Amino acid sequence: MAEPALTLKNFFEQARGGRLTGIKCGRCGHLEIPPKEFCDACGQRAWQPVPLSGDGAIASYTVIRVAPTKHAADAPYAVAVVKLKEGVSLFGRLVDVPLDKLAIGMLLRFRPLVIHDQIAIGFGPA
Repeated sequence: MAEPALTLKNFFEQARGGRLTGIKCGRCGHLEIPPKEFCDACGQRAWQPVPLSGDGAIASYTVIRVAPTKHAADAPYAVAVVKLKEGVSLFGRLVDVPLDKLAIGMLLRFRPLVIHDQIAIGFGPA
């Protein structure tokens, strides 16, 4: 029997500890970021947790210059879609990367990021 799906809460608890965990379909091998109820590739619910390296490259990014009120003091900052070497993508905040040096394809590494007492996905120089 398949293990229960990894919840969003579990995903972020593990991220706080410095670990990224994906889920892989035990039937067809399709890899996803949790939570997912059913596999998009085969429709089954046969998820197995798998560790992700956290290494990837910027696929897309944007610089936030006018931030929501809660994050206004942090502006300007950048967020990006990072494609991990395993093939899945994550959205996260970029840290310790000069905004004028951002580029598609820039290599990055996952790092846990706590913003206003909440865990977030962060990426910094590889």
